[in-house]
Amino acid sequence: MARFDAVLFDVDGTLLDTSEGIVNSVKDTIAKYGLKSLPDSELLKFIGPPMEWSMREKLGLNGQELTEAVAYFRNIYANKNLMQARAYDGIYGFCDRLRQLGIPMAIATYKKQDYAEKICRGFGFGEYTDIIYGSDYEGKLTKADIIELCIRDLGIADRSRILMVGDSSHDAEGALKAGVSFAGVTYGFGFGKFGGEDPNDYKVDVLCSTPDDLTYIFDC
Repeated sequence: MARFDAVLFDVDGTLLDTSEGIVNSVKDTIAKYGLKSLPDSELLKFIGPPMEWSMREKLGLNGQELTEAVAYFRNIYANKNLMQARAYDGIYGFCDRLRQLGIPMAIATYKKQDYAEKICRGFGFGEYTDIIYGSDYEGKLTKADIIELCIRDLGIADRSRILMVGDSSHDAEGALKAGVSFAGVTYGFGFGKFGGEDPNDYKVDVLCSTPDDLTYIFDC
């Protein structure tokens, strides 16, 4: 029997490969404001973290310039590029397995709330859960805060029996702060070949290279 009573999912790099839509939107923003161009390997690092953080760290933006660039990115991403994504091979099979086992799932993502609901429902994940929490437009919510909202709705008291699945240090740190277990996936972005993050630097309870590896956790 599985030792977890619920599973939380990140979106970018975990449920969905959203690289095309996000990278295209960042490129459009760079062109709009005449910012320094970046290679695709660096553009992929914009996926996952809050966009304010990424544009500050990668493009050197601050103050009003940062505010305007982020707003432009959000507009073009939401209205043009949001659905340029694909589900990872095997991820629906894992969700089906959780449903067969009667294990509830929830979604905890840094995507803004309206983006999160649109893309998750658009790709069929609304069939598995109504618990979808994203970030706020003010950027005040941390990943741990978003995880806490999911835990509240799930109503599970023993946090060690909740598994957060994510592909980056932000997910690992959020899980640690919220006191839940963490499965790191290396098929996504942060811990993937372009992300440059080493999962060994974080508290990772299990490391998975494919969505099928996640299924094995619950079938062993």
